[in-house]
Amino acid sequence: MAPPTVAPYGAWRSPITAEQLAEASIGLGQIQLDGSDIYCVEMRPAEGGRNVIVRYAADEQTADVNPPPFNARTRVHEYGGGAFAVHRGTIYFANFSDQRLYRQTLAGEPEPLTPEPPVPAGLRYADAVIDEARNRLICVREDHTVGGEAVNTIVAIDLDAGGPGDVLCEGYDFFATPRLSPDGAQLAWLCWNHPNMPWDGCELWLADVAADGRLSNRRQVAGGRSESIFQPAWSPSGVLHFVSDRTGWWNLYRLRGGSAEALAPMEAEFGLPQWVFGMTTYGFDADGAIICAVTERATARLARIDTGGALRWIETPYNEIAGLQVAPGRAVFVGATPTEPGALVYLDLATGRDVVLRRSTTSEIPAAYISA
Repeated sequence: MAPPTVAPYGAWRSPITAEQLAEASIGLGQIQLDGSDIYCVEMRPAEGGRNVIVRYAADEQTADVNPPPFNARTRVHEYGGGAFAVHRGTIYFANFSDQRLYRQTLAGEPEPLTPEPPVPAGLRYADAVIDEARNRLICVREDHTVGGEAVNTIVAIDLDAGGPGDVLCEGYDFFATPRLSPDGAQLAWLCWNHPNMPWDGCELWLADVAADGRLSNRRQVAGGRSESIFQPAWSPSGVLHFVSDRTGWWNLYRLRGGSAEALAPMEAEFGLPQWVFGMTTYGFDADGAIICAVTERATARLARIDTGGALRWIETPYNEIAGLQVAPGRAVFVGATPTEPGALVYLDLATGRDVVLRRSTTSEIPAAYISA
């Protein structure tokens, strides 16, 4: 081994340059699964920070979805996240410059779904889900056209007619995470008011959805000013799950008979501070088992919780796990280690084999220069 190089303070030449860090690194996030396809947003410094939705197809072909200058980034709550949704090969995304929602098929070009507002970027959209039975998109809308403080609501947008959206939920300062049950009969969502941030305290609401799309029987099922709820999600059998910090730890719960039932309670975190839309730490395998990211002592691991609540660890080399998405037999996430930068990872749940689909840096940095 060559002896170390000694140089005066400030004169030592590092093999890691500022240009290398800025141009060779990309942001990875907002993972979505659609059938056998995987979608992920890349934030590309070399393109002025443009956010590009990338599709990883089952045949291992990779392609950008939104062409330049389209930038898949929402300004709702200003922090972003939840900028796109995909359903049966059709992508719906918020474009940064005008904040309108656009629809794009894999073979087509983006076309606007929402109208141009009277105020530039005055209507902003995020965190969308597709209500296939009623041919509409449900999402959070932030209205800056009314003067004064922006108005947050949950709206439904007809996928044929488009439009600014019909209000489904209102009356709170902030909304997030509208999620439809598998049969489309119920809608869950989060909401909270100033001065809280969602990790201080927020409310989980549930409503019945009529055939015409109207909501009824609205009721708060968890949360409050001092209880934080994270990531409401429905199991394949239609049971509402969520993460709550009611014990001082963000643990998993499911709603049974109107009551919250703890799953694998432990002194660990199953949730995260919800800085952006669309954050996820768990999902469901085909048999209803939960695949989740669990953080203990600042280290994350994957686990499987069966429907009875028993937890089993899943061995991977990663101790930072973000953006976890789960589909039958597979999990996709951004994983990192103390010496490896973040990468988009595909994990076969049956075999335990993982495949790196994309690394967050195109530059090779010698291991000796990486601090663990």
